[in-house]
Amino acid sequence: MSVKGGQGDRQVSAESVDSSSATILHVDMDAFFASVELLDRPELRGKPVIIAGESGRSVVTSATYEARAFGVRSAMPVSQAKRLCPAAVIIPPHGAKYAHYSRRVMSIFRDVTPLVEPLSIDEAFLDVAGARRLLGSPGIIARGLRERVLAETGLTCSVGAASTKFVAKLASTRSKPDGLLIIPAEDTLGFLHPLPVGALWGVGKATAESLGKRGMRTVGDLAATPRDVLQKWVGVAAGGRLYDLAWGRDPRSVDPESVEKSVGHENTFATDVSDPVLLRRELLDQSERVAVRLRAAGHVSRTIALKLRFADFTTITRSRTLSEPTSVARRIYEQAVELLEEQDLVGRRIRLIGVRAEQLAPAGGDSLSLWSEDDGWREAEQVMDAAVERFGRGAIRPATLLGKQTRDLPGHTIRPDA
Repeated sequence: MSVKGGQGDRQVSAESVDSSSATILHVDMDAFFASVELLDRPELRGKPVIIAGESGRSVVTSATYEARAFGVRSAMPVSQAKRLCPAAVIIPPHGAKYAHYSRRVMSIFRDVTPLVEPLSIDEAFLDVAGARRLLGSPGIIARGLRERVLAETGLTCSVGAASTKFVAKLASTRSKPDGLLIIPAEDTLGFLHPLPVGALWGVGKATAESLGKRGMRTVGDLAATPRDVLQKWVGVAAGGRLYDLAWGRDPRSVDPESVEKSVGHENTFATDVSDPVLLRRELLDQSERVAVRLRAAGHVSRTIALKLRFADFTTITRSRTLSEPTSVARRIYEQAVELLEEQDLVGRRIRLIGVRAEQLAPAGGDSLSLWSEDDGWREAEQVMDAAVERFGRGAIRPATLLGKQTRDLPGHTIRPDA
């Protein structure tokens, strides 16, 4: 059934709806960062709340649905968000809290099935086909999962259930917030074809406008267009992919071994910066954060990237591939500083700086050597990890960063939540 809501047409399934074919679940936490903050601030429930840094040049990391009703969106400058919603309460982000609740939620998912593919800190795919004998139908499993997440964490989530990953993710988006939408395999095309072309993966604003000029406004319009015609319009690979998605074809399975493609942190300065000491200090802080996230996820990185945005909004990205992968902050920092020093910064002021670890792989793989210069640093940083887990971020920090205000999730480097 469809329910009109503040976020547009919201579709949720009636209690009687179920399907043995909808064994792929996409679970997405609702306004995750904001919802976690409201656990400690229950008096703000039902009010517009924005999660963002204290600087006027920061961007929105998350917002409650009450704030979104005013047009506030993730990655929007805070100054613009304040103009849209002057009554909003702004809360600084706390990454340690989000990581804690993410681990709790992912643990609940893995109690249901070992086939869990995290997509980010607040969403994952689950394959529940093997859990049906023990736990029941996909609908029963999805409803029970939502109830358990709420009971054990106080947080709500939206779930899409379908026969493919692509349709499951679309369904969870349509059911937000706090909803469940089940799409039986036989109803896939009936669900897909009325949707706008922008609902398909790979169709951004420019592509949607280009397709719209050709009369392609719905997914059904694409499905009715020959594959070779779509390929002429948007390219062979993209056209073929859009055609398959328009017909509900998505052969990908849930991959519990899948890892994030990259991990990064970036920060927009309150005022433009040219002091190399301040820039290196910021890189050290960001490298530390990236390394902690890598180790927490059991990943190592082969490539380190530096991002710079200048006062005129010109943006550059430079990267370097390491001789062996790492999850050590010191190694990430050294590479980031080298990349920084290779840039011609004379007379230029920097608005934003960021560090990103790319080409991720599971830690402990064959790619690691038997002995590494990182070993000593890795052991020291693992001690720091344990202290942070017990006492919170800031318990142990590099001497260079003492006195530096602790920031969690500067900028919008973790995918803004839905």
